[in-house]
Amino acid sequence: MAAAQPKQIRLVAGLGNPGEEYENTRHNAGFRAVEELGSRLGAGYWKSQCGAKVATVKVRGAEGPVEVLLAMPQDFMNTSGGPISKLCREYRIEPEELLVVHDELDLEPGDVRVKVGGGHAGHNGLKSIINKLGSRDFTRVRVGIGMPPGRMPVVDWVLKEYRNAEMEDVRRAASDAADAVELAIEHGVIYARDHVNGAGKPGSR
Repeated sequence: MAAAQPKQIRLVAGLGNPGEEYENTRHNAGFRAVEELGSRLGAGYWKSQCGAKVATVKVRGAEGPVEVLLAMPQDFMNTSGGPISKLCREYRIEPEELLVVHDELDLEPGDVRVKVGGGHAGHNGLKSIINKLGSRDFTRVRVGIGMPPGRMPVVDWVLKEYRNAEMEDVRRAASDAADAVELAIEHGVIYARDHVNGAGKPGSR
């Protein structure tokens, strides 16, 4: 079980698949949110470290300024845990200091929710992180992509590119997810969870 009040967030990892062919797919919701966050917080330089693209930013934390590492693992989704666990060891970051942004089938498209701890619900990226960290006690910002239509396999749905007409909504979801991350860093994850999840949007649970 995660603690009632987890620690200050020090690492924000967005999940996705590297490469241009995956850039506009549903599975890359985490990458889009972290890129938006980096843009807001002045992440001018991204470097390659521990199998991830990383940038360091300074943010106003709950108890004063805090240095936060932004990361996008450059392994594929189902091996995201490797780079993230290496970064945690490198920077001595505990699971409760980690926040992961990921796509979520069980939420309506564009809906954003904060979750503290919990299982992986079949999400391969989360499964990999839990296995590599040996812990479930990290915070998640979940970005809804909805369930696949008809009998479309989940793997086809998450790797399907958005249509041009959908991209404005996709950008809005990335912005909302970045808002949620900023709340978690500045005010703590319990505050962010209660504030974001209490907004009464469809798909809340």
